[in-house]
Amino acid sequence: MSQRISEEASNNEPTQNDPDLAQLPQLPPGVYIAAPGQHPRRKTIWPDAIDVIFEKDPACRNIFEAILYQSLWAIFYHRIAHALYKAHIPFLPRFISQFARLITGGIEIHPGAQIGKRFFIDHGAGIVIAETTVIGNNVMLYHQVTLGATGWWRRGPGRLQKRHPTIEDDVTIGVGAAILGPITIGQGSKIGAMALVLESVPPNSVVASKPAELLVKGGETLEKHQELTQGWDGKEPWEMDYQI
Repeated sequence: MSQRISEEASNNEPTQNDPDLAQLPQLPPGVYIAAPGQHPRRKTIWPDAIDVIFEKDPACRNIFEAILYQSLWAIFYHRIAHALYKAHIPFLPRFISQFARLITGGIEIHPGAQIGKRFFIDHGAGIVIAETTVIGNNVMLYHQVTLGATGWWRRGPGRLQKRHPTIEDDVTIGVGAAILGPITIGQGSKIGAMALVLESVPPNSVVASKPAELLVKGGETLEKHQELTQGWDGKEPWEMDYQI
């Protein structure tokens, strides 16, 4: 998934159109932001819900594979359930969401959640998106992400209290992350794997949880814990082999 800099580009002097790699932020171990590309991606002939699969998952090679993605069917059923929910139709929206959860391997989206265009869940499984969650456009989740609350409340008279997160446009949330409470994840931000986020995040931010620590090596307990580098090993950010 990494976007490597070719040897030719490294040998040549930077041109006006080349990305300024020196301006890339210093990131924590195991976190990677792809270097900016020079050419925008060309959209396919398919609707946004399918086109986004081709954009964000290189493993999808044709339309027949795309229609097998759990993410596609989860958002399809959610659009129906959400329309019925807004029409104040009882029971049926919830029934549809639970049916979708059953056939998608555990992608549970409450009918009340608001989801924008080009939403994609990679390896869709074990997703929870709660009732008052608001998700913008071009948002990507990995599996086992929770967009939930920090407690429970009963509805007040004539109103629905905001209990769950707002995820703005162009946000990526890594595997196992939990975004809890009525907080906002700013536009263009990246949330790393297994991160627990309880406070709002400004736009264009990176949030990463602490990597695992090596406690025993070769059967011997280490005097000082050594943090795993997760493949960092002194590489530059654009040389990483994966991104959150």
